[in-house]
Amino acid sequence: MRQSHLFTKTRKTVPKDEVSKNAQLLIRAGFIHKEMAGVYAYLPLGLRVVENIKTIVREEMNAISGQEIIMTALQRKEIWERTGRWSDEVVDVWFKSSLKAGGEIGFGWSHEEPIGEMMKNYITSYKDLPISVYQFQTKLRNELRARSGIMRGREFVMKDMYSFAADEKKHLAYYESAKKAYMKVFERLGIGSDTFITFASGGAFTKFSHEFQTICETGEDAIYVNREKGIAVNEEVLTNETLDNLGVTRESLEKVNSAEVGNIFNFGQQKARDIGLVVRDAKGKESPVWMGSYGIGITRLLGVLVEKFSDAKGMMWNTSIAPYPVHIVSITGGNNDVVSEADRLYDLLKEHGIEALYDDRDERAGEKFADSDLIGIPLRFVISEKTISQGGVEAVRRHDGVSTFVPESSIIEYATNFAV
Repeated sequence: MRQSHLFTKTRKTVPKDEVSKNAQLLIRAGFIHKEMAGVYAYLPLGLRVVENIKTIVREEMNAISGQEIIMTALQRKEIWERTGRWSDEVVDVWFKSSLKAGGEIGFGWSHEEPIGEMMKNYITSYKDLPISVYQFQTKLRNELRARSGIMRGREFVMKDMYSFAADEKKHLAYYESAKKAYMKVFERLGIGSDTFITFASGGAFTKFSHEFQTICETGEDAIYVNREKGIAVNEEVLTNETLDNLGVTRESLEKVNSAEVGNIFNFGQQKARDIGLVVRDAKGKESPVWMGSYGIGITRLLGVLVEKFSDAKGMMWNTSIAPYPVHIVSITGGNNDVVSEADRLYDLLKEHGIEALYDDRDERAGEKFADSDLIGIPLRFVISEKTISQGGVEAVRRHDGVSTFVPESSIIEYATNFAV
């Protein structure tokens, strides 16, 4: 992508009501556009990061036999009434509307009931199980106070997965495999060492759940961490009984601020019993299916990553999720030879399958470098009269600012092997 063709522009100001660092930086860098409180549009650079996060999540869900689908965001009232969760007193984040033909619908805040209802068409025997399906879906939640930028919105993208098993042993085995897959996701995103499996309340889903909480100064949650065991307890369920169950003492726990990046729920057979999803065993006896639910906030993760990996100059993406792995910055000073050399480098990278954002704009060097720091692409190649005379490029690492001269013969190797 040539930066001169990018319709978005960097900016120095943000909406006055936007106080979160993640949204401020993403708006200034042209990654997102704020429509209203808690609602954002994702622009070309931001969308590329979102898609890269989704790719990592997709690969790990496929690795544990997840099958990708996509369901509608429109929800039938009667499905949720059967489980008691249509009530605003039970679930207080519903967006609902009236149909012109009569009746009410809801807009998907979660999909346990609809997906369980759908599975009645495909699951009848124990031989049909186990199954796990997942989707990347836009969720709509009528939050009273949309705050923390894209870390808590009224509209957001979630990966939600649902598992179905014929017996408890297979169900629990899959539940544990999902825990491990989630930790692999967070490790690949660069937050594995700061993310903890956290014992928590299940809220409107179930009595208890396992959250995945990432230590974050601006996070809305407070958790108590045992770093040695790699586990944590959410403040809301910090009781002696919980501590005894986990085999930890209050003194061994450290209180930290955190942001929830994932959440999984063990429904047992209760959810399927409520929905009426049953299977026949080898003897023809019917019993409710064992179900689990597994969520990761995709766009929330984007916000958490910005909160954790940024400095006074802007964002700092790791190579696996950056909008582009390389940022070419040409400092022409009116020299056409620099323009030609930068164009040639852009084409060379493209030939070797290396995507780059190419700042070919007619702007001052200081402005280009400031924009490059704000956007946060991990590797910057600077081309100028000086680098041409030396026969190479200046490579600058965004995460620490270290600069290295790379001769022309080594550029592709350097870019291919670069990772942070």
